[in-house]
Amino acid sequence: MNKYLKITPEGTKDFLFAECSAMDDICGKIESVFKTGGFKRVITPGIEFYDVFSLPCSGISQEDMFKLSDNKGRLLVVRPDSTLPIARMVSSRLKNSVLPVRLYYKQAVYRNNPTLTGRRNEFMQMGVELLGVKGLRADLEILSTAVKSVSAIASDFRIELGHAEVFDALSDELDIDDAFKEKLRVSIESKNYSALNNLLDKLEPCRAVSAIRSLPSLFGGEEIFGKAAEICRGTKAMSALDYLHTIYNNFAPLNLGDKLIIDLGLVQRNDYYTGFVFAGYINGIGDAVITGGRYDDLLGEFGAPMGAAGFAIDTDAVTMLRLSDENVSYSDNPEVLVFAEDGHEIEAISLVSKLNAQGIKAQFSVLPTLEETKSFAASRKIAEVRTVG
Repeated sequence: MNKYLKITPEGTKDFLFAECSAMDDICGKIESVFKTGGFKRVITPGIEFYDVFSLPCSGISQEDMFKLSDNKGRLLVVRPDSTLPIARMVSSRLKNSVLPVRLYYKQAVYRNNPTLTGRRNEFMQMGVELLGVKGLRADLEILSTAVKSVSAIASDFRIELGHAEVFDALSDELDIDDAFKEKLRVSIESKNYSALNNLLDKLEPCRAVSAIRSLPSLFGGEEIFGKAAEICRGTKAMSALDYLHTIYNNFAPLNLGDKLIIDLGLVQRNDYYTGFVFAGYINGIGDAVITGGRYDDLLGEFGAPMGAAGFAIDTDAVTMLRLSDENVSYSDNPEVLVFAEDGHEIEAISLVSKLNAQGIKAQFSVLPTLEETKSFAASRKIAEVRTVG
């Protein structure tokens, strides 16, 4: 009966001691960036109605969600995404707020990955949403906040920048249905040239087909804009390329160098993105750590149309990377263990407080004898034992 008494469900794990210290450190640095930028924290329920995520633009399939029902038989899901619940919240609780609204969150999301393949079903996310404003200034604010956030937790990173309208404009010129478009998107996103070519070979040759065939290879520095212009000239994708070039040029004074990369094969899974999109990578982590962009149509689905942009950071992945660094320690060991002779307990507790106030990590020993206290200190490699009384 108690077969699963001592294990966690697949795709989840317990976080202990140093892991929690590392997570607090990572999240604290990111949160400092968010607060400095004027973003205010919100928390959405861990359980939402399925309807919030059933929108065609959500990009989250039924199979990816953990589902349950309430006492009225209504279908619920465990939160698989934070942006959609925030869109729901803004359209209801904050619908009369003065715009723009700057929000940030730190909460777990849950995805059902049947095969797992190293992926997690539960992971912590932090992110920001800038709602109620469109245009270049807002996009620069979101992208610069993402750069500041990743810079606060890593030095070896890159930000890949793209635009949702490039692929959308090109695919709209083709006589294809949504299912075929999704196959194209998956092939481009995974840079699977063979699958992409097989799909495109089924279509009549034209400029749009040729341009889509080239998207996965349009990856690099500013020279990509020239190559893309040659391929996309005469299509509606040109305005998106021009806007992307403007964003790229605005970041030139930051001297990011090869940390800022153009990737026109960046086609985000979520269908709600409508403008610039980006993904951030940290050396040592295979998947994107940051994903985000502009999604101006999403709030309209909730009856509150407005411009919106944001991003999310996978803080669990960064935490695991930090813990693998032998040069970083998250030991919670005290420097001094204070033992009290009988009748001197409060005096010893006061000494612990005094040492901590002086910047010395001290801890009161709750063990009954000095011998046990010394043995405990030796096993935990605590350098000093002080006796009071």
